[in-house]
Order: sequence, then C-alpha cells, then structure tokens
Amino acid sequence: MSNTTWQLRLATTQDVAQITRCVTRAYEHYIERMGKPPGPMLADYAEIVAKHHVTVAQSCGVTGGVVVVMERPEGPLLDNVAVDPDAQGTGLGKRLIDSAESTALRLGASFIDLYTHESMVENVGLYMHLGYQETGRIEEKGYARIY
Repeated sequence: MSNTTWQLRLATTQDVAQITRCVTRAYEHYIERMGKPPGPMLADYAEIVAKHHVTVAQSCGVTGGVVVVMERPEGPLLDNVAVDPDAQGTGLGKRLIDSAESTALRLGASFIDLYTHESMVENVGLYMHLGYQETGRIEEKGYARIY
C-alpha cells in the first residue's frame, strides 16, 4: 500500500464495517502489551459515525485509515487515529492528524486535544514530534492515558 493514493472524506454509515476492521488491525498488536483490548477496539463505530466527525482514508474502496474528532464543551478531542498496518509508514497517519486539526479549526477552536495509552510509547514520540505537548496523565475508563 505504500504507493497507494488515499482519498480522505467524511465517513458514512456504509463505512462502519471497514472502519471497525481498520481500527482492529491498527490496535490489535497492543493487546499483549496492555493486557486487554485498547479502547478504540471496543467502540461502537455506527454510533461514533452518527455523532462525531469521522474521516476515512480510502483507495479503491478499501479503508486504510480513520480519524475521529469529538466536539466537547472544553474543545475538540482527537479521540482516535488508526492506520491499517499495511498503510503504516506512508504518511497517512500524519494526513489524518492534519485533517483532525483542520476539523478543529472549522469548529472555531485554536487547539485540539488528544490522548494515547501510556504503553503506546511510539504514539507519544510521534505526537511530540508533531508539536503536541503533554498536559496530563489520568486513569480514565480503566486506561492509563496521556493527554
């Protein structure tokens, strides 16, 4: 998939099965490290697509990535970014994060919050590289999260 041209668009209910598959493939390798499925693997994507800003990256009808932005009173939250393992290392994750940041700007925000599980050290490094700053660590929904 490294030479694939990805088209980003808003998700619809027809995308739910492929979103779920993409998220599962992106996060399943963390189960052993965390001792349980990561939160995004347990989410109801039909509900998420209906209620939140969800962008999918597709090529030839295949979903290679997804990003979820939730509106909150305190500001937008990049709740999940997932890239299929076959598309990782292609820059797709960065494009999806850029899309989430654009969504936050369209919502009138000058920032976007995000979090990751403390055991997902690769993500922490990526987010710091992209200019994000750690603002806190909390136990939330049974997960140790870094914001």
